[in-house]
Amino acid sequence: MKRILTIFMILVTTTVISAQTQLSLEEAISIALNKNTTLIKAQNNLDGNESALKSAYGNLLPSIGIGTSLDWRRTEDPGGPQLNFYGQLDTLEASTSETRTYAAGISGRWNIFDGLANIARINQSGENLDAARFSYIKLKQDIILATSQYYYLVINAEKLMGVREENVKYNQKFLETIQERNRLGSVPLADVYTQQVQLGNAELQFIQAENDYEQTKSTLLNYLALDVLKEYSFIDPFANSEVNTNEYLQEFKDIKKMVDTAFENRVDYKAQKLTLESAYSGATIARGGLYPSLSANYSYGSSATQVDNLFDRKVFYINLSLDLPIFSNWNTDYQMQLASIGIKNAEEDLSALERQIKIEIKQGYLSFVAGKKSLDVASKNVKAAEENRNINYERYNLGSGTILEKLQADRDYQDALRSKINAEYEFYRLKDALLNYLGQLEIAKYE
Repeated sequence: MKRILTIFMILVTTTVISAQTQLSLEEAISIALNKNTTLIKAQNNLDGNESALKSAYGNLLPSIGIGTSLDWRRTEDPGGPQLNFYGQLDTLEASTSETRTYAAGISGRWNIFDGLANIARINQSGENLDAARFSYIKLKQDIILATSQYYYLVINAEKLMGVREENVKYNQKFLETIQERNRLGSVPLADVYTQQVQLGNAELQFIQAENDYEQTKSTLLNYLALDVLKEYSFIDPFANSEVNTNEYLQEFKDIKKMVDTAFENRVDYKAQKLTLESAYSGATIARGGLYPSLSANYSYGSSATQVDNLFDRKVFYINLSLDLPIFSNWNTDYQMQLASIGIKNAEEDLSALERQIKIEIKQGYLSFVAGKKSLDVASKNVKAAEENRNINYERYNLGSGTILEKLQADRDYQDALRSKINAEYEFYRLKDALLNYLGQLEIAKYE
């Protein structure tokens, strides 16, 4: 009967696994980069910035437009006495007249000089476009970091669930051993009851760990806009690699050098510098209102009462207009003041970002060092706790130790295992966060 049940469980497990869809960290990040709503909107906004730059270049060129018109007029005169041109009274007969006028022409305007505001608008549009591109890249990096952290939580929860499951099996086996020894009279019945309670607690902890795993998995799938009811299995990206904390730490040594690297690589810092340049271009645009402007208007057209004669009569028109601003109701002063405020605010934002980057680098590095130390200590604790559990297990078997000592050693071992798992994935999370602070998270391999 046991053999049949075992074969049945293997078949069920195989069916469930085959029905699951594997999802690696790289695949999860690729999905996030393709489905993230904020990223899609940012891409749409980039198209708008490109159109704005094209429009700014277009303002340097003369405009051209073609126009046509048709005028129709019908006059119905009932006749009767009317005054003529000389003021004399004439009697006119009833009459009806119709007139049609056809017209066509080409016209346009060219803004020749406007105080260099048109050049400044091109510069500003280009700076805004580049800033938007850098912000778009930074958004991708943030999405990569967020996806990685969600994924680590899932793998972390899955490993903790595995520890709880192994603990259930261990306690079940130990309960069977105690029951057999009690049957032989070598241990009291109280030990059996104590171990039954321990097994019940282990089963409850496994159920809680399983719920935590399902919750973290649902959070990740929801972030990726995937169906939370579909079964997925997740691949541990560090399953076949040994954590060498010292090797990782070699990448990050000099905080000042890391700050310089961040200023060089951080795309949000580059975007903010471009925002400041855009503010300076805005000041140039505002000052353009102080200078004279020169523009040209031109047209060519014709009109006639019949279509066949439309271009027999031609009219050419050119006008040069020079406008000198003397008093603009302080509107120019207002625009210049707004531009000056924009520059000051952009400078303050850049300064604040510089301080933030320094804080992120320093705190990120210190947290990473602390994470390394925590993982090193947790790894040693596992070895010590495992050895202590084995000793207490042997002491209990030999009758020199109590079951309470043995159970406490087992709990210590379980706590050490969980602490090591948590410390390991916290270490990876802190490493990715520090790379993000340095602007060194890779994007190309996920696209």
